Amino acid sequence: MDKHTYVIGDIHGEAEQLKILLQKMDLKAEDELYVLGDVVDRGKYPMEALQMLMSLPNCTCLAGNHEVMALSSLKLMLNEITEDFLNRLSAEQLENLEDWMRLNGGGTTALEFTFLSQEKRKEVLEFMENFALYAELEINGQSYVLVHGGLGNFEKEKPLDAYTLDELVWTRPDYSVPYYQDKIVVTGHTPTQLIPGSDRHGYIYQKNNHIALDCGACFSEGRLAGICLETGECFYAR
Repeated sequence: MDKHTYVIGDIHGEAEQLKILLQKMDLKAEDELYVLGDVVDRGKYPMEALQMLMSLPNCTCLAGNHEVMALSSLKLMLNEITEDFLNRLSAEQLENLEDWMRLNGGGTTALEFTFLSQEKRKEVLEFMENFALYAELEINGQSYVLVHGGLGNFEKEKPLDAYTLDELVWTRPDYSVPYYQDKIVVTGHTPTQLIPGSDRHGYIYQKNNHIALDCGACFSEGRLAGICLETGECFYAR
């Protein structure tokens, strides 16, 4: 039986859409699934989405900027949140917590996290800490680079492990130019609604050796999306 490689864009707590997308993909034991980060924040059920992915033995998750933001604050939440505990936090810790919760949609992640047992919390954090920063694949003779954000300060000869965390998870690519002639860069992070020259906002963007998979799952006019690299078939949750 042929093996297939699937890649999914930013989930952002949309667990129901994830369930629908996985059903449409009909993932087999021999298949591989890659998730491009930003599993958490914004949508209602980020912990449910994470635990769904944790149950899949053939799933590799890449780190997104929202995992980077969430991890430090979720580690704090392993403690009992009392007035005394909050008073002991540094100004930087408090600022990061407030920015994540108020500006970056971390409230849903924090709320669901509080409903987990201490054991489940630790399992989720361990899973998130093991997210990869990038992946390189060879599919039917075609090379792919998978990364959440982009390749900041891009140089064609620069090895992927030379890029900083910020360059990999926060940078937005220039989709108007190919980065490589012989490799396709597959990214999340930038909703296709925001890509200049995108023909179909909220659907997968494929031009100039780029594949952009963040189709704005947490937006009312968006959807969770994925692609099969062997066949090029696109999948949408709605």
